[in-house]
Amino acid sequence: MPDYDVIVIGCGIAALTIANRLVPDKNVAIITKEKRDNSNSVLAQGGIAAALTNEDTCDAHFTDTVVAGCRHNDADAVWKLAAEAPGRIRRLINQGMAFDRDNDGHLIFGKEGAHSCRRIIHVGGDATGKHLINHLLEQVSDRVTLIEDETAVDLITSGKHCTGVTTAAQHGDRKRYTASHVVLATGGCGGLYTYTSNAPSITGDGVAMAYRAGAELADMEFIQFHPTLLYHDGQGKGLISEAVRGEGAVLINNQGERIMKHVHLLKDLAPRDVVARTIFSRMLSGEQIFLDISMIEAFDQKFPTITGKLHSNGIDPEKGLIPVIPGAHFSMGGVRTDLVGQTSINGLFAAGETACTGAHGANRLASNSLLEGIVYGNRIAEKIKGCHGEDSCSLTADLKTALPVSLSLPEKTTIRQMMLEHVGITRSEAGLHKVIRWLETYKQQIDGCDLSELTTDQLTKVNMITAGWLIATSALMRTESRGAHFREDFPVADDLNWYQRPIIRKYETTEQLHTV
Repeated sequence: MPDYDVIVIGCGIAALTIANRLVPDKNVAIITKEKRDNSNSVLAQGGIAAALTNEDTCDAHFTDTVVAGCRHNDADAVWKLAAEAPGRIRRLINQGMAFDRDNDGHLIFGKEGAHSCRRIIHVGGDATGKHLINHLLEQVSDRVTLIEDETAVDLITSGKHCTGVTTAAQHGDRKRYTASHVVLATGGCGGLYTYTSNAPSITGDGVAMAYRAGAELADMEFIQFHPTLLYHDGQGKGLISEAVRGEGAVLINNQGERIMKHVHLLKDLAPRDVVARTIFSRMLSGEQIFLDISMIEAFDQKFPTITGKLHSNGIDPEKGLIPVIPGAHFSMGGVRTDLVGQTSINGLFAAGETACTGAHGANRLASNSLLEGIVYGNRIAEKIKGCHGEDSCSLTADLKTALPVSLSLPEKTTIRQMMLEHVGITRSEAGLHKVIRWLETYKQQIDGCDLSELTTDQLTKVNMITAGWLIATSALMRTESRGAHFREDFPVADDLNWYQRPIIRKYETTEQLHTV
């Protein structure tokens, strides 16, 4: 018998949504590499998009998502996201989730980039993710087995079925857990880049494990860079929410000129890929970019988290200028799933940023990320709850011949710099070939080696190299510029049709990487 009915790897919004819906019907374990309150979801300042007003419709939310996604989206996945959003949010409210309201008790709706109306709800102003995670943790903590400080090493497979996961504890112990269903909810790949809004622990673990297990991946080239990270002392110091621009803030250079005024019809609320590229090109020209917040009244009350961040970095918000830089924010690609989170491996599901449902297309619409974790987390849980004995399988893992461990790996800072330089906001064929050759010198050492013998630091580097190689090779394959994937050597796609999404399968070299 398996140790658990369901193992969820990760502790963000998608993971906790799934666990919350499954207990007490299923015996659930959550495994997280750090503490339960450490995830990208906790850091989410933005809110949740949902058509909850009389002036809004699910059709409009659908359209905005597709336009932002540069028509690369899967239409069915987008519709599920938009159409189910109101009901899923109302369920959270009924469970006690206290979204921000005005003095009359009405929900407060904000506006962010590429949205056609005000449809973003928040909690605590700019602390939506933190409050959501705390709310869900309160509901599941005493009803699940919550395993902290253990890093998932590899998926256990039997034939074409996932039967569990091996882990490494911080003190070095290796463990093995089995389950009828395994869910990858490990977040994205932001930690592969020098500047990122992500938690430091988000290093592409889920896609790397799925790739090693033979799961199909899709859209790995689409990495969204958030336009506005706080930039101080040469470092990215965390996210400055897009909701700040939604309240009227504008981007200016060190001469006080508005940089988005003549770039896009939506100006400072243009899609994130457009704004990030504009800031990046200006910075390459030697300009310093600021977010002018001088017109926002009661900024400290509307954005208490950001205000605290500014003060802790010695920046006075009363002066009205926040220095910003783009940073890796969200991966639209990941482990390919269907509309209930099932991957190409039986018994293995993927959720949240680890998954690629196709809902985000080439560029995620603001405040659709927490929403995706909620909507598709619920869909996965509902699918698993409906699974019975016919879904069970042998829990005897395949025997694999592992090579001895002898690795010479680069520093994490070097990996991040190479990814930023060659697979960042802009890409070129020459740069992609360069980084792929560099990554493959290390990937050749990694392929087939026994990861159970590695330290957690080595394992992190292995996952970073694997995920980086997947992103770079996918970027080389896509010979166009679309959304968050911008090739200097190819024009921006302007077709009006749904775009066929390439699916990556596990092959050993770039030349053998095929699409289906």
